[in-house]
Amino acid sequence: MLLVPCLAGKHIIFPGVGAVIEIRHLRKVFDDDTIPLKDIDITINDGDVISIIGPSGTGKSTLLRCINMLTEPTSGSIIVDGQDITQRGCNLNEIRKKMGMVFQSFNLFGHLTIIENVMNPQITLLGRSRQEAYDKAMYLLQQVGLASKVFNYPDELSGGQQQRIAIARTLAMDPDIILFDEPTSALDPSMIGEVQSVIKMLAKSGRTMMIVTHEMDFARKISNRILFMYDGVIYEEGTPRQIFEHPQKEITKRFIQRLSSLTYRIQSADFDVEAMNDELSAYGEKLLIEAERLSKLSVAFEEICMNNIVPESGDDIDILVKVEYSEKLDILSMLVCYKGVKFDVTTSGSKLFQNLLAEPTTELLQTDVTDDPMGYEHMVTMRFRWVEE
Repeated sequence: MLLVPCLAGKHIIFPGVGAVIEIRHLRKVFDDDTIPLKDIDITINDGDVISIIGPSGTGKSTLLRCINMLTEPTSGSIIVDGQDITQRGCNLNEIRKKMGMVFQSFNLFGHLTIIENVMNPQITLLGRSRQEAYDKAMYLLQQVGLASKVFNYPDELSGGQQQRIAIARTLAMDPDIILFDEPTSALDPSMIGEVQSVIKMLAKSGRTMMIVTHEMDFARKISNRILFMYDGVIYEEGTPRQIFEHPQKEITKRFIQRLSSLTYRIQSADFDVEAMNDELSAYGEKLLIEAERLSKLSVAFEEICMNNIVPESGDDIDILVKVEYSEKLDILSMLVCYKGVKFDVTTSGSKLFQNLLAEPTTELLQTDVTDDPMGYEHMVTMRFRWVEE
């Protein structure tokens, strides 16, 4: 790393070749003496797609907010384009133009149309003409699949569509790096895929990105680097394969074990139900899921798949069942994707199943699926909470 004098009497620091941002000994202490960041060291290189994972409350979102100085670090340095942006006199407005940030909430202006939401920052912050801003906005809205919604207002769009608009608005500023703070956490399961598809497209185009996420499958597929944060530090770092398949440290191993999902595909009416139940039992034992919730899952699976989808599918059976457990929310979920005739779970089923639906700790969502790469048309999601809210 090279230091040279700058006009203000400080030093400009030139990071290593290819580095976009270098963070050294970053620490944050809040007024209530909580310490979300204890000592963070990381180099972000051009083209990196870095997913930041870990339990809740370990400083993941605070790290992103410190990187673009929405939260001021207590100590340490953040080097962007050779300049330590934590130092006084740094032009943060210019620095932030190089960093786009997409939040959990979409932060769109409700009184502006979609095209205006994407145009206005370009005009006010970058000085582009209205025509330039319009052309850029239209191009990006086409890229995220929402060119037909340009004259709609945000409240007329779904959550997934609003998040895609927020991404387009960020891209319109031509940032060097994009920071995503749990971009899908506020979305219904049916909308998560559409946002993830846009982020995957950006990754393939070579964009430099940091993503805080609780979607482990997504992190595994999209990233070239994984940071596992725990207790305010980067506890372990590696490739997706290293972290998800061969973690070296004990806490990482325990975290990864509890984030596994069970996927089962049914393509025949005489599939092995007993094998499916055995896998489900093994999954529950591994994650220490209560037997009561697993039994509810079995009831839901039998009613949705065996008593409805399979009989209606004839010889063309293709059902994808995915079981997931979220330690963060303490929710056991089952997603069932299928093709063909759509049925309404709430009007069918045994008394046992109807009683299950009536429980306040059970949540049901039925949606249609569009543009699924495997051709699925419908999805049923059931969630089982342990503690009644």
